Amino acid sequence: MKILLNNREEFLELGLNPSIEDVIDYKNYKFKMLVVRLNGELIKKEYYASTVVAEGDDLKIIHLVSGG
Repeated sequence: MKILLNNREEFLELGLNPSIEDVIDYKNYKFKMLVVRLNGELIKKEYYASTVVAEGDDLKIIHLVSGG
């Protein structure tokens, strides 16, 4: 499957109907605080497992850094 992930074309081997959670696991993102946008729409954490990523989608997964 080909998607645009964080403004880069990515080819992912995830099978049929992968979720945002599947992509996060596949890319091994372990950050606690993430902001996720799928085709410009903000996706809440509780919907990562149920939101499907399709061929050609624009997915942005950004981790937030805090500190001071």
